[in-house]
Amino acid sequence: MTFAMIGTWRMAYEGLSKGMELMKNGGNSSDAVETAIKEVEDYPFFKSVGYGGLPNANGLVEMDSAFMDGDTFAVGAVAGISDIKNPISVSRKLSKEHFNSFLVGSGASEYAVLNGFERKSMLTARAKKIWEKRKREIAQENLSPYDGHDTVGMISLDPKCSMAVGTSTSGLFMKKPGRTGDSALVGDGFYCDSEIGGAAATGLGEDIMKGCLCYEIVRLMGTGLTPQAACDKAVYPFIDKLKKRYGKVGEFSLVALNNKGEWGVATNVEFTFAAGDNKNAPKIMMANPGEDGTTVIEPITKKWLDAYELRIKAPID
Repeated sequence: MTFAMIGTWRMAYEGLSKGMELMKNGGNSSDAVETAIKEVEDYPFFKSVGYGGLPNANGLVEMDSAFMDGDTFAVGAVAGISDIKNPISVSRKLSKEHFNSFLVGSGASEYAVLNGFERKSMLTARAKKIWEKRKREIAQENLSPYDGHDTVGMISLDPKCSMAVGTSTSGLFMKKPGRTGDSALVGDGFYCDSEIGGAAATGLGEDIMKGCLCYEIVRLMGTGLTPQAACDKAVYPFIDKLKKRYGKVGEFSLVALNNKGEWGVATNVEFTFAAGDNKNAPKIMMANPGEDGTTVIEPITKKWLDAYELRIKAPID
């Protein structure tokens, strides 16, 4: 009875642990993904997802989310949705629609309200303070407005060999109203095929979407590569190609899980993630780019975790 999950960033850990427990008790992969991501969306100190997410240039929290069922290829997604408590749940609901399964802006918010999803202002007092501080810094120090773009992505495999993937993000901090990145785009920010595996991305969406990397990782796993080999082969050569041809590259981090419960990671920055399976309790790990197109993965340290907790909860001047 194999089941497993992997999720992006330290913020995935608590939700992933709940999703794993759900599958341990007979739950399915789709429920596990939704449960795990809702946990992240609801926690106000994770400033790049859901409640407490950082707003756009006008001070509005616009969120992107997607869900994909690996058994059926059903996809649902929202982009630029606002004032809705759990975008991942809206995305999953939309995945059951054959038509109109990807909605944006006011249309996505209207659909959510009409289908009984909870309305909620997602802008916390803390996030507003961060936004106001950034506006001052931009005006006084001529800094770039753009900072922060961490997506939570979750991939799950349940005991019945069904797989699912989901994403959720408030997107690029201080983005222009209406901007969306890769997180809601199938093949770019996520992809899943229960006969092979799934992948999810986080980082600068404008660059990640140039490579269709999640689809490519799943395709490579389908040729027989392990998730780690597929991540390395898809991500690092593309980063080099993009740097050469486009001139610059933003942050890239991708995770993958196959239908055997094996996982892989590739990144061009220091990147934390959480993973677990039926034999190994969920844990947080650190990945860094290694030499010659490989990834170095190490256990997270208590010192790092303690510093992280202090950082995300530090007072805002």
